[in-house]
Amino acid sequence: MTGTRTIGTVALELRAVVRTYKQASGALPVLRGASLTLHAGEIVALVGPSGAGKSTLLHVAGLLEKPDGGSVAVDGRAAENMDDGERTRLRREAIGFVYQFHHLLPEFSAVENVMIPQMVAGVARSAARVRARALLDRVGLLPRESHRPARLSGGEQQRVAIMRALANDPRVLLADEPTGNLDHGTGDLVMAELVGLVRDTGLAALVATHNLELARRMDRVVEMRDGLLVPYGG
Repeated sequence: MTGTRTIGTVALELRAVVRTYKQASGALPVLRGASLTLHAGEIVALVGPSGAGKSTLLHVAGLLEKPDGGSVAVDGRAAENMDDGERTRLRREAIGFVYQFHHLLPEFSAVENVMIPQMVAGVARSAARVRARALLDRVGLLPRESHRPARLSGGEQQRVAIMRALANDPRVLLADEPTGNLDHGTGDLVMAELVGLVRDTGLAALVATHNLELARRMDRVVEMRDGLLVPYGG
């Protein structure tokens, strides 16, 4: 299973992040100074209407996009002055991603999908398999380890995707509508497992969702509004 962290330490910090896209019609400001501090052991819901900038915020937080202004620090490491190689290493070491669609590799089994990010990071195949099996066992999927994604249910596929995101023991988990493609009951189960993982490991998680019922089960809810992050309902 994943290692433990010191609960309450800062895992992710965004300070006055600005992101503007250039279009033929002119500049499109999406993030206008968004700030957020995320602590180990904390799961935070990110809400807001479609087009408000939630995915952009996750991309910036996950070092997939560079902000036009402000700063991003992951696990205490400031990213603004890093080159592309340094950003890639930090992302690989400290950040896990889960998306609405699982994006599992269809030609590989469940256990192999969880092994791959470890092997990319330099872990030996045998050690990667041991860890992948332990992760799958954590969510009751060890009996399905040899199944390819097509033979797994939607909920099982998303559980595998979450375990893949945790394969390299990240500091921060970023999830973009992780239950959006699941039915209500399955989505509830997957979210309960995700919350349990955060509690057990000291992981820090930021979860974008349109489901306010699920959002209210998290430690706090922040809303993307006019390019800023504000407490939901505030």
